Amino acid sequence: MHSSRPVNFRTLDLNLLRVFDVVMEERHVTRAAQRLAITQPAVSNALRRLREATNEELFIPTPTGVAPTPHALALWPTVRTALSSLQDALAPQAFDPKAAGNTISFTLAMADATAALVVPSLARRFLEDGVHVGLRIVPLTTRDPREMLEQGRADVAIGFFPDIVTLMGQPGGEAFRKASLYVSRYLCVMRRDHPLAAPEALTLDAYCAAQHLRVSFAGRPHGFVDDALQALGRQRTVAITVNSFFTGGLAVQQSDLLTVLPNSFIPATGISGLLASRELPFKLPDIDISQVWHVRHELDAAQRWLRQMLSEAAAAVRAGTPTMPVLQ
Repeated sequence: MHSSRPVNFRTLDLNLLRVFDVVMEERHVTRAAQRLAITQPAVSNALRRLREATNEELFIPTPTGVAPTPHALALWPTVRTALSSLQDALAPQAFDPKAAGNTISFTLAMADATAALVVPSLARRFLEDGVHVGLRIVPLTTRDPREMLEQGRADVAIGFFPDIVTLMGQPGGEAFRKASLYVSRYLCVMRRDHPLAAPEALTLDAYCAAQHLRVSFAGRPHGFVDDALQALGRQRTVAITVNSFFTGGLAVQQSDLLTVLPNSFIPATGISGLLASRELPFKLPDIDISQVWHVRHELDAAQRWLRQMLSEAAAAVRAGTPTMPVLQ
């Protein structure tokens, strides 16, 4: 273990930071060399010089490339922001989403309940404004989106990430950013003529005695509802577990099962008139829907435009703007 010592910034070659940044993105020395248009030995030499300047190990060889050390993970957000700011000052990026020749495509990760609210607003806005960018939606199956963002499998993850603030405070967490979009809450949902839909019928005892449908994107056998009941010394019987809120809504509409859905999502099911929603007989935390992205996209003009579009789509959700036509 090296003992830390102050870095002499006056003698530090700032080109080393550019090499460090690209290696952090690629996690591979040869690929980094190809992007930088220099040789692989030159990249290795630059990393050695930076290691000597910081007196800290930065990368560990792996079978597939290199892995950053905790020190490198902590250093990267600052380096990335500084380089992006410098680039923006010297060569400001221009991004015109309406340019016909755009080849930019974004990937968003979100669950079906979130997509049902956000995507219609984005689609309407893109068509009205003549936007020429690609947009791909992929499933979000985790409450911790850091790996998929780190690996570039998504540009932005949108969802409920209750532990993300804690995770961002851990080593490597500095590489991520978060912004709240809108807040929802969970309700108990059942078919409209379900016996427990009657006024004051949904007591805690009645809830626990019923048969339930659990929505779990990753197929987990335990969720927020089960945690809340366990804290009360109670439990429920889950007959079916599905990985889609849409599926859950359809299933309870045609059975005696109960489920739990975000209140903001219920109108988007298309069958809200056939469903009854009731307050749960116990407390669950609010659903803070946020967008999370990697710091390497922090100052990118196209990525900033994308995040602004998501913020505006979320504003429509907060305002209660209909996302689907109501058939008469």
